[in-house]
Amino acid sequence: MLKSSSISQELITFIPNSILENYQLLIVCGLLFIVIILFSFSKLRMDIVAILAITSIIITGILSPAEALSGFSDPNIVLIALLFIIGESLVRTGISYQMSEYILKIAGKNDIRIIVLIMLGVALLGSVMSSTGVVAIFIPVVISISSRSGIHVKKLMMPLCIAALISGMTTLVATPPNLVVNSELERANIAGFGFFSITPIGLGILIIGIIYCIISRNWLISSEQANQTEESPSRRKITDLIRDYKLTGRAHRAQILMGSPFLGRTLDSLHLRSKQGVNVIGIERWRKFRKVLIPVNGATEFRENDILLLDFAHTEDEYRQFLTTNLLEPKVLRGEYFSEQVKEVGMAEVAILPDSSLYGKTLTEIDFRSKYFLTVIGIWRNHTPLETTNLFEQKLEISDTLLVCGDWGSIRKLQSKTSDFVVLDFPADIDEVAPASSQAIPALINLAIMIILMVTGIVANVVAALIACLLMGATRCIDMTSAYKSIHWPSLILIIGMMPFAIALNKTGGITLVSELLKAHLYSYGPYVVLAFIFLLCSFIGLFITNTATAILVAPVAINIAQAFEYSPYPFAMTVAIATSASFITPVSSPVKTMIVAPGGYSFSDFVKVGVPLTMLVFVADLLLVPVFFPF
Repeated sequence: MLKSSSISQELITFIPNSILENYQLLIVCGLLFIVIILFSFSKLRMDIVAILAITSIIITGILSPAEALSGFSDPNIVLIALLFIIGESLVRTGISYQMSEYILKIAGKNDIRIIVLIMLGVALLGSVMSSTGVVAIFIPVVISISSRSGIHVKKLMMPLCIAALISGMTTLVATPPNLVVNSELERANIAGFGFFSITPIGLGILIIGIIYCIISRNWLISSEQANQTEESPSRRKITDLIRDYKLTGRAHRAQILMGSPFLGRTLDSLHLRSKQGVNVIGIERWRKFRKVLIPVNGATEFRENDILLLDFAHTEDEYRQFLTTNLLEPKVLRGEYFSEQVKEVGMAEVAILPDSSLYGKTLTEIDFRSKYFLTVIGIWRNHTPLETTNLFEQKLEISDTLLVCGDWGSIRKLQSKTSDFVVLDFPADIDEVAPASSQAIPALINLAIMIILMVTGIVANVVAALIACLLMGATRCIDMTSAYKSIHWPSLILIIGMMPFAIALNKTGGITLVSELLKAHLYSYGPYVVLAFIFLLCSFIGLFITNTATAILVAPVAINIAQAFEYSPYPFAMTVAIATSASFITPVSSPVKTMIVAPGGYSFSDFVKVGVPLTMLVFVADLLLVPVFFPF
């Protein structure tokens, strides 16, 4: 009774001091309400709304420009930008594609199995590194899986997000709010949590999350969107080009043997094209214990054991005679016209520009191969492929489209090398090609270094990510142009724009007012009701600000309430950790959610539709599981 009276007295002395600031608190709440309305109706881009919010809160005078713009200097913002670069490095080196290929190999095109594997993989990786980093890594993986399986990306991106958030409930270092809560315990002279203290509860919630994502996987998909992948016009693939240009049966692989007349000779000196009707598309050659594709031009010199990729338009008997005469050994070629070697050998259609100087000239006169390290293997003229054994003696006409073949690097360079023609839309197969695939192992080593640094805490997370980015650049996993392009600036602006609200709510006394009210009115209802209120308080505040900021604001309140009521602080501190990670309802409270808005094509209401039921399920799980492992 005495304790309750003391708490009420504290509230009485607190309220008058806060009255002078209440008008500012009302302004902050009003701005938050307006921002939520703008998000809900999706009339403006979220990053534009965030900029308007920053401007408004400065104009009101509640925060100074330095306070309102402090997000631009926040290490977490820099960390998120760096993780975008790490994710792009994994795409460029082919690691993301390999991960998607592995998932598809196990799951096939079954959306349930794919969702389960994605969520398990994200939760496992997220248990030892930043959930934001995990999402940056998996976004390109999910996009690749979606495009290759025909499953709408909306079905897969939300489970990715949910699993990343739940991964924060698996270990102590999995997410910053856990460390914030642990720090508050230690600041109150209470022993902190162990590394795996949260794990049993997190695993239970992960199971709930997987089941929920399977059940709700079609909630955000309209009937039109469900068939979008199948019904929308698809980009042509290399197999389509092979069919349209009638290239079937023309491709071969052959190895140069000892004593071959090709040895030590250049391509031009052999006159293979003019004398024997043979085009050399590329050379497979061993370098530093791995096989690489060598682009060819007239000056390319042949070596023993080189494997030639050949285009031979004559009969099979003539091809065998060609092999015997030149001491070449036939090698297995899977698929038609190198379609199974799409990661190394590419194709593209090239349209001649109207004002080109190439009209009336032959490809031999242009010296196309020597200039561009590519071979023309087909000409499209008058709505049909030109059927001839020697394309290089054909004079180019205005309506011609050339089909070129060679390594993807040379094809990409072709776009900017000349003003005489333009590369038309690349075939869809280029999405599977990693421009830095040879650097996959260094990229994995760099990623491992970042994870180790983050887990051990030797340096701050942002420093670990910065070191990893520098290593990615040094090992040629990514270049500066790709690094800058990889950063999704709207997501960063959205986070920066919402961060000032945490400062404003604290500065105007809003958080303190809520804390005191809870202390005054919850004492008589028992520990479960107090636990429920702590969870709901975190969920409410998490609608507007980041989960880390929520933990900073609520953790001391929860611990203080527990001590005032003479309860163990552990279940209440653990509930703060669980509730802040369970911020599923709006896309603005966690970088994990803001990062998937654009690639997933989600609206504000999509998060509400999926997030509210899941939050309630985690709420029930928290009330059931936390007291079991952390008694009151």
